[in-house]
Amino acid sequence: MGLWAAVYAERLGIDTLLADAGELGQGASGGLLGALMPHMPDKWNAKKQFQFDALVSLEAEIAAIEAATGLSAGYHRSGRVIPLPKPHLRKIALRHSADAETHWHQGGRRFHWHVGDAAPVAGWIDPAAGESGFVHDTLAARVAPRALVAALAAFLRQAKHIHIVENAAVGALEPERGTAEVGGKPVRFGRCIIAAGHQSFPLLQQFTPGLDKPLGQPVKGQAAMLKADIDPAFPTIFRDGLYIVAHEGGHAAIGSTSENNFDDPLSTDAQLDALIEAAREMAPVLRNAPVVERWAGLRPKAIDRDPMVGQHPVHPGLIALTGGFKVSFGLAHRLAEAAVHIAASRSVPFALPESFALSSHMTASSR
Repeated sequence: MGLWAAVYAERLGIDTLLADAGELGQGASGGLLGALMPHMPDKWNAKKQFQFDALVSLEAEIAAIEAATGLSAGYHRSGRVIPLPKPHLRKIALRHSADAETHWHQGGRRFHWHVGDAAPVAGWIDPAAGESGFVHDTLAARVAPRALVAALAAFLRQAKHIHIVENAAVGALEPERGTAEVGGKPVRFGRCIIAAGHQSFPLLQQFTPGLDKPLGQPVKGQAAMLKADIDPAFPTIFRDGLYIVAHEGGHAAIGSTSENNFDDPLSTDAQLDALIEAAREMAPVLRNAPVVERWAGLRPKAIDRDPMVGQHPVHPGLIALTGGFKVSFGLAHRLAEAAVHIAASRSVPFALPESFALSSHMTASSR
């Protein structure tokens, strides 16, 4: 989210200091999965419309970054396949298909939620997994997280208005005076966008006394990368929290766990082993595929689970840009655009769902 915010600041010609306590994109954004999954098309609301618009617009946004840098972000609208093991799930899926026809369109582009007896591609998902058929969603996409981070960083390193400081923690933040220390050195600012992942929550909390509960928490996720002879255009497989994402170079990313309690945020364990075994059963082509990387990291989950963006009600010089948990990658560019417009005292060019507002999360934290 912070990298995308800097991209929009550059486009608006705003002089910006981009400070990272580590290296750019080293946190949860540097993971393996890269699944860009839409919400279910039923019970349509402002939040689902926002996510749909973001997922559709992301394709052009990434293409612009790739064109500017000559780097690939590993983006592909590969779709998603969901096995339906029970008859009642097929009935629900058929209703969702009609919902998608109503809601999943923008301009001349339409996306679909097909329900069929067989998987849309052969040699990928186990046919026995879908005793009652398969869903094929054509809206879902995938991106290579590290490749996207590298492309965004390359764009910003050549930007005119962005100054990057890495391995420089932010401290002594005083929003009323517009001062802070970055890597131990004093800086002055007009606006400060806090996009520090799960570390954003305590940063914002210190300026919001009296809240009964934390604004958010880190949630550990574990994932793995396997190497196999697979088509990178294969759709993402999803069932019961298991994702199998085909990437370029014959790689398949497996994920991910959601752990609220953990001892070591960066270690992997038997929970990941179980995911890998489930993936091998779901996609037989992965049965003997070697594991080339195991990964763990912390994702930001706001108290109301939704993304958290907006001006602090007491300290307007602070703008939150965090949260999102499992949907962050697909929304980050849109949320960042909103945050930068807010910081620049400009009108946000689209509507933000009310539940995304920092003030909404503060209300939830006060209940």
